[in-house]
Amino acid sequence: MLTALLVVAILVLLIVAHELGHFFAAKIFGVRVDEFGVGYPPRAFRFGKIGDTEYTLNWIPFGGFVRLFGDEGQVEHGRGSFLDAPRWKQAIVLVAGVAANVVVAWLLFAGAIHIGVPKPIDTPLPGQKVQLIVSDIVQGSPAEASGLTPGDEITAVSDAKGASVEVLTAKNVVDFVRARAGKPVNISYVHAGVASTVSLTPANAVLPNAAAQPALGIALVLIAVEQVPWSQAFADAFPATRNAFKMVANDLWILLAGAVRGAPDLAAVVGPVGIVSYVGEASQNGLGAVLMFAALISINLSIINLIPIPALDGGRLFVLGIEAIMRRRAPRLAIQALNALGVALIILLMVVVTFNDVSRLFT
Repeated sequence: MLTALLVVAILVLLIVAHELGHFFAAKIFGVRVDEFGVGYPPRAFRFGKIGDTEYTLNWIPFGGFVRLFGDEGQVEHGRGSFLDAPRWKQAIVLVAGVAANVVVAWLLFAGAIHIGVPKPIDTPLPGQKVQLIVSDIVQGSPAEASGLTPGDEITAVSDAKGASVEVLTAKNVVDFVRARAGKPVNISYVHAGVASTVSLTPANAVLPNAAAQPALGIALVLIAVEQVPWSQAFADAFPATRNAFKMVANDLWILLAGAVRGAPDLAAVVGPVGIVSYVGEASQNGLGAVLMFAALISINLSIINLIPIPALDGGRLFVLGIEAIMRRRAPRLAIQALNALGVALIILLMVVVTFNDVSRLFT
């Protein structure tokens, strides 16, 4: 329940930030904003009115909206009409929402880097809190037979005589196991918050490239949370945002290319149900990991909104470009029909993605 509420809070934050981008750009360029709403209608509460703009809270808590005077589907003309604004101003107002999501992603990355997110290290610093995590399991190994899984935290390693690994690092554990061929080794670990201990016997021929080396078949990585000052966090957030943008854009390009070929791969695409699962996993690694995941969602929203699909900002920008080339407005009826088609496509995609999310829960 708490995870679901956290997901709703993240989505509201990112969508409201997107709409704030439209809001501020409209205000700057003289486009009248009739309403700025948090959530979607029906209206629950009216905060008040400042100038021409009403500020409202609405009952459906999954985002927000900006209602511009003379916006899409309306035929209102006059001072402050979005429809009557120069096309370059309309384009900036539309792009401002995407830009806002990129800025929010950068801020979220900065917050995550400042707070600290789990990352691999080689050697722990004095007093540094670290975790030794199972990163992989060799098939057919003693570790696989014991039930250990990637993501489990190793908390202690000892033998039957009471000897143990004093400093838990991947190298120390490997050396400890290698010296005890054919002798039981006790592995204490935490899986999904539950502590357990299992006894394993190192065996030869476990590792493909080291058949003569006794091993359990566990790949380990040492994880630490490193905090940095805000000044460095803001600087480091720039390449993090750029890399995330490249990664998401590349993944989306592969998906679209598959769709053009008639074989879209939706296995890695997640919807609201999948996001709840991922946020739940991220929350186990602290606030920094949650902020990092929220930043990735914000980047996703910015890129998706640039796709030239009717009803999205990218679709509206595409129409503006066509209008600029033709030097006249597109027929309103055609625009409304395209928007209806775009909404239908988005709903269909959400249904398919949600079905995949639910299917993954039972597999």
